[in-house]
Amino acid sequence: MKIALLGYGKMGKVIEKIALDRGHQVVFRKTSSDSFDGLAQADVAIDFSVPDAAVANISACLERGIPIVSGTTGWLASYDAMVSLCREKNGAFIYGSNFSLGVNLFFELNDHLAKMMSKFTQYKASMQEIHHTQKLDKPSGTAISLANGIIGNSAYERWVLSDPKAAEIEIEALRVDEVPGTHTVRYDSAIDTIEITHTAHSREGFAFGAVIAAEWIAGKKGVFTMKDVLGL
Repeated sequence: MKIALLGYGKMGKVIEKIALDRGHQVVFRKTSSDSFDGLAQADVAIDFSVPDAAVANISACLERGIPIVSGTTGWLASYDAMVSLCREKNGAFIYGSNFSLGVNLFFELNDHLAKMMSKFTQYKASMQEIHHTQKLDKPSGTAISLANGIIGNSAYERWVLSDPKAAEIEIEALRVDEVPGTHTVRYDSAIDTIEITHTAHSREGFAFGAVIAAEWIAGKKGVFTMKDVLGL
């Protein structure tokens, strides 16, 4: 498979290594200063860029009929527009706030726990996420997905970064050098605390999942998530 990498920072380089190890070719690498010349030779594109570049990268792929896997976070105000463009162009698009296989299992665990905890109003939900200092968005896309999982399975209505009200989930977002990503969901009561935590040890889990998603989406049409890729 011929892969285009849109964003060639630390994540892009890890994705490239895994893709090559799995027998694929990387035929196009785009940094912020590059044009899209050469993109059309790819069978599929993987976008791990920055929030300001994501929409242009996804649009360029959909306009050219190239399946696109995007793991860039912080641009979701334009998500519905990208879904509409994908359907208009009969394209293929996967967005994931986190492509780690373990995190996607963690999402399922979070949904299940939220359903159980919704019956026990003495517990207050909160979250903490920790990432490296180079991460631009706050809170992380993964934390937002976790919060939305709780909201969709309980009486909580929204997430906030501070001063939560009764129907709000507080997300504490910390930035610490060289932390790939740690997410904790916590339920506190006066007598005890229940926690679930996912800790990433390196970027390789995210990169491996993105390559698996790119392999899966090749030849397909539609808008998908990692649930589709993993059959969850």
